[in-house]
Amino acid sequence: MRTGCEFSMAKPRKTKLGDYRAPFKNRGHRISVNKDLNPYAFLITTVHEFAHLKTWNEHRNLARPHGQAWKKNFIQLMQPFLAGEVLPNEVRQALEKYMANPAAASCTDLNLFRVLQQYNDPSENSSTTTVESLPDGARFLFQNGRVFQKIHKIRKRYRCVEVASQRIYLFSPVAEVSPYPEKLTTLAGQLSC
Repeated sequence: MRTGCEFSMAKPRKTKLGDYRAPFKNRGHRISVNKDLNPYAFLITTVHEFAHLKTWNEHRNLARPHGQAWKKNFIQLMQPFLAGEVLPNEVRQALEKYMANPAAASCTDLNLFRVLQQYNDPSENSSTTTVESLPDGARFLFQNGRVFQKIHKIRKRYRCVEVASQRIYLFSPVAEVSPYPEKLTTLAGQLSC
């Protein structure tokens, strides 16, 4: 199938792993995938975006972005990779479970996300950790520079308080954060006395 798609590898983005753009004016289909993804996350994200392209070709703007038509196409496009010897066994098993009802983002499936994380380059994430790995009460820096304190888990997410505003936010267990330096915590406690 020839698509006339402009495919590019994008610089790392915090808010999305990939992106599909339908034809507009003089430009055709466009897909971008973050270039810092490990090979298996890159493959899954690429197929996810091509499922959008296929769905658009079949239904134009009449299909929901992650509705039944997209799910059907995503499952169909992933089948050769699930059937072949392309994926490590643990990735294939996690992906098969996820494909039973794929969501808008593969990172929403915590099992698949954790399995894929094992294949990341450890040198690239040396200063980040996940919210779930922090003890209750620990402070952390989110990517926007704001400081939060982890309170406790409620169902699937963690309740955290923003230190400056005292507003409550819910975080995914696998949200990447930076531990708040203990020296700053100690200094802040001394200054507030």
